[in-house]
Amino acid sequence: MSDMRLSDAERQDALDVLEEHVRTGRLDIDEYGTRSAKVTAAKRVSELVPLFDDLPSPRPSALLNGASAPRVPVASSEDNALVRFLTAGAVPIAIVLAIAVLILSRGRLLIISVALPLVVAMIAGARRRR
Repeated sequence: MSDMRLSDAERQDALDVLEEHVRTGRLDIDEYGTRSAKVTAAKRVSELVPLFDDLPSPRPSALLNGASAPRVPVASSEDNALVRFLTAGAVPIAIVLAIAVLILSRGRLLIISVALPLVVAMIAGARRRR
């Protein structure tokens, strides 16, 4: 594995991993500059090993048991919260509530939601003609 030549995609993956370590505060910008220059100049997988020895996961795909699959980005906590919200039934609940409001208001809110934009458009059109 360590004698394998690096592809451009593997170099880019290693740079992406270094960027992740900068974002999480494990590397400062000077360390990132030094290591990214070495990654860019690297020809073989073995040249990447010392650049990531002192860093935890994530690791470049070239260093993971010879696997060359691209690294899958980890979703942020905001993304996870949105997914949990949408999959927890919030959308169906909102639809049911909207239908209930429509029924309980006997369609009055529907009339307002259709008529109001029409009235606003007519007023805006009349102002433009002046």
